Amino acid sequence: MKYDLIVSEDSHGLCDVKGFQLAGVSCDIRNKNNDRLDLALIKSSTPAIAAGVFTTNDVKAAPVLVDVEHLWKSPTISAVVANSGNANACTGERGLKDAKEMCSLVAKKLKLKERDVLVCSTGRIGEFMPMEKISKGIDKAFEVLSDSKEQSVNAAEAILTSDTRKKTISVKVKCGKHEFNIAGMAKGAGMIEPNMATMLCFIASDVKISQQLLKTCLAKSVGMTFNCITVDGDMSTNDTVLVLCNGESEVEITEQNKSLFEAFQKALEKVCAYLARHIVADGERITKVVQVNILSARDESQAEKVAKAIANSLLVKSSWYGSDPNWGRLADAAGYARTGIVFEKMDLNYDGIEVLRQGVVIDENKKLWKKAVAKKEFVININLNLGKASWTVLTTDLSEGYVDFNKGE
Repeated sequence: MKYDLIVSEDSHGLCDVKGFQLAGVSCDIRNKNNDRLDLALIKSSTPAIAAGVFTTNDVKAAPVLVDVEHLWKSPTISAVVANSGNANACTGERGLKDAKEMCSLVAKKLKLKERDVLVCSTGRIGEFMPMEKISKGIDKAFEVLSDSKEQSVNAAEAILTSDTRKKTISVKVKCGKHEFNIAGMAKGAGMIEPNMATMLCFIASDVKISQQLLKTCLAKSVGMTFNCITVDGDMSTNDTVLVLCNGESEVEITEQNKSLFEAFQKALEKVCAYLARHIVADGERITKVVQVNILSARDESQAEKVAKAIANSLLVKSSWYGSDPNWGRLADAAGYARTGIVFEKMDLNYDGIEVLRQGVVIDENKKLWKKAVAKKEFVININLNLGKASWTVLTTDLSEGYVDFNKGE
């Protein structure tokens, strides 16, 4: 059975999925005395099957620890509360207490158990949550909670930190007589490194699905998207991707119905890929987005290590900022990944323009290399000619603006 994915890149966010209500409000978590939105609430009309993927950092923020516990206790979640401006990371027992209290405050409003609510935070590390402000913010969020486009947009903006714009997408899936929806919103701009990034991502769908199958689908999608991006090589303490499926469409996803299962997996990957790319494109003060493709590697492990070595090299990223097609830095980074590459077998091109052929430089293309790397987006293909495996990483240049922006908080 064929299926169609109808993508809306100018989506208003999760309100495009039936049965979800949202709110985005201001409670001045940053102590700036302004009206910047900084607290978001997501509510499902019915308990939703939920799955999450979290940071692999040894130092995990309190909300991450709470969410892992809640998802272990129950497969269903009815609401998520999220804030920006404070990461609630490295805050010890008090931080855990505050994260649980955020869940409890929402749960009491909905007459639910604390474990029925998840919590996410992003922002400055090492500061305690201003719980009096948070409590008032949650009250405000319930006053405006709705399925309106306005509140969906407000929620998407409330989770932003150094981002310059909201990131939302929705996909309508048609498969025979069946139709369902999936939508996402995310934040992320700095501390972006594979094994996720400094990012929060919330995805909603109206399908019926088991938690185990949802976990499998999410893990595959994250592996192909959020785990293949980097801006600065720094992994966060708070990285979280959550998916909630409330079953409102009555469309059930099982492995037995291969068409529906494939359609759901592809739609989920589409949402994750779009949000991942826009996180990279919104990297803090970056000027270029670069796709690094490692081809014909011995195995995926080799391809991944080489790709990440290049994508995180400060020398490589600096040359991209200067529009300098310094292929020697690429070859050096590929080599210090120490996977056993053979330079004499390596082919390399910028946007299809040959640079190396079997390790021999194609000097006559030098002017064309410069034009390629001067563009805001370009692709680097490196063929190792050692096997059949491949890996792709989306990365950025390293600008003076990035250093200036991050030299102090």
